[in-house]
Amino acid sequence: MQITDSILMIRPVQFRMNEQTAVNNFFQEDLSLSNAEINRRAQEEFDTFVDVLRDAGIHVTVVEDRLETDTPDSIFPNNWISFHASGLVVIYPMYAVNRRRERREDIFDRLESEGFVIREVVDYTSAEADGIFLEGTGSVVLDRVNQKAYCALSDRADEGLLIEFCEDFELLPVIFTANQSVDGERKPIYHTNVMMCIAEDFAVICLESIDDRKERKLVADQLHADGRELIEITEAQVHAFAGNMIQLCNRQGERLLVMSKSAHDSLTAAQVAAIEKSSRIVSSPLETIETCGGGSARCMIAEVFLPKA
Repeated sequence: MQITDSILMIRPVQFRMNEQTAVNNFFQEDLSLSNAEINRRAQEEFDTFVDVLRDAGIHVTVVEDRLETDTPDSIFPNNWISFHASGLVVIYPMYAVNRRRERREDIFDRLESEGFVIREVVDYTSAEADGIFLEGTGSVVLDRVNQKAYCALSDRADEGLLIEFCEDFELLPVIFTANQSVDGERKPIYHTNVMMCIAEDFAVICLESIDDRKERKLVADQLHADGRELIEITEAQVHAFAGNMIQLCNRQGERLLVMSKSAHDSLTAAQVAAIEKSSRIVSSPLETIETCGGGSARCMIAEVFLPKA
C-alpha cells in the first residue's frame, strides 16, 4: 500500500525554534514571542489539526511529548521513525543532537496496545557516531508500491546510508540534489519531503529546485514510468510548504491529500483541479509550527503501516 488510514503524532510541550536545526533548515524563522507563547500557539494548531484529521476519518494516535527531555522538534516524528507493513520499525540517525532525545520506546507499547504488531526494530542510529545521517521519511520519500526511494542529498541525507537502507529494504534509490535560493546562493533543501510528495496517482514536486538537468529528467522519468501525473509547484510554493503534503485514506477508503492552510492557499486553480481528480484536500492552519519549525503537515505525521493483530 502507498497510503494508510493510521498515523502517529506527537503533541509538543516545549515547541520553539530549534537553534541546532536552523543551521541548515532555511525555512525556519524566529518569532518575536516568548517560547511559552510559541509553544501555546503550536499546541493550539496541533490540536486543531488532529481534530480536522479525525473528522476526516483518519485514525490518529496522539502521544504527549515529555517536558524533561527538552525536545523542541518532537512534533516532527517522521524524521526518527517509520512503521512498515511487514511489521518492521525503522529508527534513523538524526543531525541535531537535541533531536536524538525524541526517540522513545514507550511509543511501541502504545501502538501495540492499539492492536498493531511490531515484529522487529531496525536501528541505523550507530551512524551518528560517524557524522552520518538519514532522517526518515523526511529525507526519503517512499514509493512503496514500486519499491523506490527518492532522496535529495543534504547534510541530513547521506548517500551511502541511503544505499544501505535501500539494499536492506529492496528499494531502488533515486538520488538527486534539490536546492533553494538563500541570500542569493543555491543551497540544498534540508529534507526531500519539503519539495515532493508521492501520492497513488500523482506526484506534487518542485522540479525547478533540481538544478542539474540530468537529475531533473531522471526524477521526472521515474515518476512518469510508474504512471504518475506530475503536478509541478514553484519554489515560492515550496516556501509556502506546498511540497510538504501527504496522501492518506480514511476508514471509508476515500483518498485525502493533507496539507497546511498556507500550502492550500498557495495552489493555483489548475493544481487544485488536478489534485481533486483523485483526492479530497484536507488542510489546517499551521503558521506558528511552519515559521519556527521549518516543517509542516507532512513532517508532523508518521504513517503507521504495521499489521493488526
